[in-house]
Amino acid sequence: MTVATLQSLLSTGGVQSAIQRASLKTGVDFSYLLGQAQVESSLRPDAKAPTSSASGLYQFIEQSWLGTVKQHGAEHGLGWAADKISQGASGRYYVSDTATRDYILKLRNNPEVASLMAAEYASDNKAELEASLGRTVGGADLYMAHFLGVGGAKKFLSTLASNPGAAAAHLFPAAAASNRNVFFGEGGQARSVAEIYDRFAAKLQRGAEIAAGGKELPPVAAPGKANPFQLAVLERQQGDQDQPEVATLDQLLASADRPSLLRPTPENAKLAYMLLASMGG
Repeated sequence: MTVATLQSLLSTGGVQSAIQRASLKTGVDFSYLLGQAQVESSLRPDAKAPTSSASGLYQFIEQSWLGTVKQHGAEHGLGWAADKISQGASGRYYVSDTATRDYILKLRNNPEVASLMAAEYASDNKAELEASLGRTVGGADLYMAHFLGVGGAKKFLSTLASNPGAAAAHLFPAAAASNRNVFFGEGGQARSVAEIYDRFAAKLQRGAEIAAGGKELPPVAAPGKANPFQLAVLERQQGDQDQPEVATLDQLLASADRPSLLRPTPENAKLAYMLLASMGG
């Protein structure tokens, strides 16, 4: 099987299937993961931010990716990668071997792996936010953790509950300086925490509906609950009889004499790296 064939199979309907599998495996709300991927990358596994190290379906920056793989990789067949990632005294993650580091970072462009790591990252944030806030959190809450970090999200969501009209820029001046279009409206008027929250919720909603085929769907469900987005994707997949079933990279490369990509050997690592490099380039 050639690199071109593998790439074609991955790009033909594989993204939503990968997100669906990650949701089912981790219990993280499918509609949130789907909406986030649409907002972050327009469902493009090879998306690359022009001004940062963010890359892939969920626009992981390098440090967030290495940290998530270090913590959760072994649960999903990436134990070899987790073992290669170390954390220095400063808290930064690093991989000693440059080629291995590049390989691990290129996995951000694999929709299967990226979806699993995004789900695990969201799950970690969900647990921490719920413990802090004392309530169940939903998709918009999780996106605030993605946008501001979990510490910033705690502050934002606590303020939302106690003083929804507070100007968000006063609470997060650094974030506001870097994201003026989020924190300020037309004419430079500062948006309140409630306004920003509602805008993010609507953005996620639109993203999930676009990804689900433009159907008008109910609001994003709380994580872990059945929702119509998943049903919509399944409906589309079942109705498209001309599309081949899309396997994961692991399934495509695995056979009795061909070990899994997620546990690479010198023989398949070169092919896999070429594929991932071509997707990321």
